[in-house]
Amino acid sequence: MPQRLASVSAHAEERLSSGLSELDLVLGGGLVQGSVVLVGGEPGIGKSTLLLQALLDLEARGVATLLVSGEESPAQVKMRARRLDGPVDDLRLISETRSAQVLACLEEQMPAVCVVDSIQTMWSEEISSAPGSVSQIRDVTGQLLRVAKGNAITMLLVGHVTKAGDLAGPRVLEHMVDAVLSFEGDRTRPYRILRAAKNRFGSTNEVGVFQMTGRGLVGVPDPSALFLEDGPASPGAAILAAVEGSRCLLAEVQALVVSSALAMPRRVTRGVDGNRLAMVTAVLTRRAGMRLGECDIFVNVGGGLSVEDPAADLPLALAVASALHDKPLPGVAAFGELSLTGRVRYVAHGEVRVQELARHGIERVLAPRRNVDELRDRGAVPQGVTLQAVEDIQDVVRGVIA
Repeated sequence: MPQRLASVSAHAEERLSSGLSELDLVLGGGLVQGSVVLVGGEPGIGKSTLLLQALLDLEARGVATLLVSGEESPAQVKMRARRLDGPVDDLRLISETRSAQVLACLEEQMPAVCVVDSIQTMWSEEISSAPGSVSQIRDVTGQLLRVAKGNAITMLLVGHVTKAGDLAGPRVLEHMVDAVLSFEGDRTRPYRILRAAKNRFGSTNEVGVFQMTGRGLVGVPDPSALFLEDGPASPGAAILAAVEGSRCLLAEVQALVVSSALAMPRRVTRGVDGNRLAMVTAVLTRRAGMRLGECDIFVNVGGGLSVEDPAADLPLALAVASALHDKPLPGVAAFGELSLTGRVRYVAHGEVRVQELARHGIERVLAPRRNVDELRDRGAVPQGVTLQAVEDIQDVVRGVIA
């Protein structure tokens, strides 16, 4: 029988801290009781290490946990746990891939938190297809989902990714779970970034930053210090202030502009959308009179950070212009969205960006005029920071680069 919404009792979800502040931030404040979370990432990026650290911390606080390892033997898990320098004696684990055995163990042990590593290794005897197939993943996830919801077990599923970086398996898997987390980073760098692609219990804009050490992953409370480059300013480098959820990240966007020997000049990006670079290049060519049509352009965001904030348009344009004219931008940072008409548009969270720039010693900030007027009217300009209002990309290039 249907019921009126007024008769439904709604209580705030119960959250449990994972022991990792950056993971709790991305989840929206911690693990929600009875939720199912899918964690994806490239092989070797640190998914198993991240979740094992969380289990060890939870177990040390008296929370009943269970690790279902389908890829590693108990001996391998113990060696990994010892490297993390945590209490390993009380952690319960089962090395099993058959879903029936896993479900029986869950109903017997009734842990508060369970990690399944990985969902692609699980298989059901009721399905004739091979483990890792679409039907197997969908069926096993459905079984785990019913047990988790019925017994208030927080379930963390590790998922593989395809060559394109998407979670392997059917798209319906992402719709079944409560949250989808993506663990990103370059294995040659010590930094890892955790993002939420879906979260029924929190924001999808938050970003967690970790540093891989010899004792596991350590949260980075001040990621801007990692992404900013020390030393004198170089041509083709500009500082950007990107807002991700509740925090502002500072990074250096780097550009290299060289004459091309190809009929179709290259546009290579890393950390910035290629379509965004194409648009900024077109605006600089048409509105600022720059001859970029015969040049190869390479753009990179320092530290391996990926930026989707439209406020990165202005520092990206400044980096390209600085590289073309071979002139550095010492002590200058910028934020603002660039329109196709060449106008620099207002962006949100201007005060947060300026405060973070001031905290890291940036003295000159280029920002849209509306942002500057808003900050000045509210008296929110930090001491020692010079705000320069900009309206048109042509005036910006002439005033800063020329």
